[in-house]
Amino acid sequence: MRGQRSIRRRRNARRDGGLIATVNVCETFVSIQGESTYAGLSCYFIRLAGCNLRCRYCDTTYAYVPGLDVPVPDLVAEFRASKAAIVEITGGEPLLQPGFRELAAALRDQGGKPVLVETNGSMDISAIPAGVIAIMDVKCPGSGVSEAMDPANIGRLRPQDEVKFVLSDRQDYEWAGDFVRRHNLPTRCHAVLFSPVFGKLPAKEVGQWILDDGLPVRVQVQLHKALGMK
Repeated sequence: MRGQRSIRRRRNARRDGGLIATVNVCETFVSIQGESTYAGLSCYFIRLAGCNLRCRYCDTTYAYVPGLDVPVPDLVAEFRASKAAIVEITGGEPLLQPGFRELAAALRDQGGKPVLVETNGSMDISAIPAGVIAIMDVKCPGSGVSEAMDPANIGRLRPQDEVKFVLSDRQDYEWAGDFVRRHNLPTRCHAVLFSPVFGKLPAKEVGQWILDDGLPVRVQVQLHKALGMK
């Protein structure tokens, strides 16, 4: 395990004679949230293992393989013991895991702070409990997996949710802009984020394109990478 390394071994998923929910964890760590409108806040990250997509620009390929099975109460306790302002469940693809819903609900009910879930858009986001914030990707052609999105997720967005487009080039920008207009995305969610691939597409260029076109979206830079943090 990477990051905080507070979870070191496979746990027994029984407490007081009863079964409890577990999730398969790649890593947990505390860092500065680098994405979404919550960027800049301290965040406790729970990275679940396993993903159903293989994006060309993926920077967490180590999450593809199985991790450790960890009881949900242990993760909630570790978040509560941290000094982080928010918590994010990420991956991999968190919604693949049967214990995801229990984890998200427990963090919401017992953590006392905002709960974010980063999801790749291919899974039904109605599995995300009420009160938990979805940060949903819409995969552009440059990802190599744009056809994997569940289009019904556009209608499942809630006012607190955010939608993210990762842009590899101008073609992705044009594609994303057309998608935003066609679905009137800014009226469906809290924010629409255009995030250039770090080190490939300059954020300044994306910002100028947005100014030129008058798109009602935000430029997102990966703040944690700019800070040299995990």
